[in-house]
Amino acid sequence: MADQYQLVTFQLGEELYGINIMDVKEIVRVQAIRAIPNAPVYVEGIFNLRSEIIPIINLHKRFHLKKMFHSEEDDLLSGFIIIDVDGMKLGVIIDRVSRVVTIEKEDIQPPPQMLTGIGAEYIQGVVRQDQGYLIILDIRDLFNPKELQKIADLRR
Repeated sequence: MADQYQLVTFQLGEELYGINIMDVKEIVRVQAIRAIPNAPVYVEGIFNLRSEIIPIINLHKRFHLKKMFHSEEDDLLSGFIIIDVDGMKLGVIIDRVSRVVTIEKEDIQPPPQMLTGIGAEYIQGVVRQDQGYLIILDIRDLFNPKELQKIADLRR
């Protein structure tokens, strides 16, 4: 089993991304977000999930990605993926949740230097698929410790 990964896959703009299912706490529908003054530009705000304050991160802004064109069906599948980064819960805005896939370790290739707007340092690897690539994000590398502290401070 150690030779396989289970990934939650989702769409951001034109690309399909995946993150390790062990890092995903849950997927929730779009909620009302309260903006926070002086937050980093990629922090959309905070929302209350069962009396827990969750900062919402906009990876479109973080990586200068175009939003995907939304149909009504896409709106039903959009929302937030709640992830756990070193004990801190964050919500990541996604355009469309896809599905959980099982990937063989040997199918993961190192990321090409310039894949999309997301830099290679945030990417664990890519898996070639019929429709292109599945880009595996390393959520621990998406934010440096200083940024995580800034985001954590927003919850106060």
